[in-house]
Amino acid sequence: MFYKHDSYHKVVSDIALLRGLRAQVYKFSISWSRIFPMGHRSSPSLPGIAYYNKLIDSLRDTGIEPMATLFHWDLPQALQDHGGWQNESVVDAFVDYSAFCFSTFGDRVKLWLRRLWHWPTPSRHL
Repeated sequence: MFYKHDSYHKVVSDIALLRGLRAQVYKFSISWSRIFPMGHRSSPSLPGIAYYNKLIDSLRDTGIEPMATLFHWDLPQALQDHGGWQNESVVDAFVDYSAFCFSTFGDRVKLWLRRLWHWPTPSRHL
């Protein structure tokens, strides 16, 4: 069986699979680009926000605790075009994006991660 991950379009079936696994917590990443395509609050994506509301509500309705990651290495292209993380204004944009997520989803999401995984580092094998 081939399974292509497409949670954006398969929320209901993904939640059913999680319920079948008796998952207690589901960790997912909120795509900054899906919430603010241009990187700022002035350009919110209502379909993107609706997707996360549906995901979060569906998880909670089935007794699964949502755990949201704010940054999964997907900086909006408009911010990258202005220097990305090397441009200090991106920090302010991230603070604003985070505050939006907390105020929009925080009534239902209690577990938060700032970013997924750490910076890649080489490992040594002795």
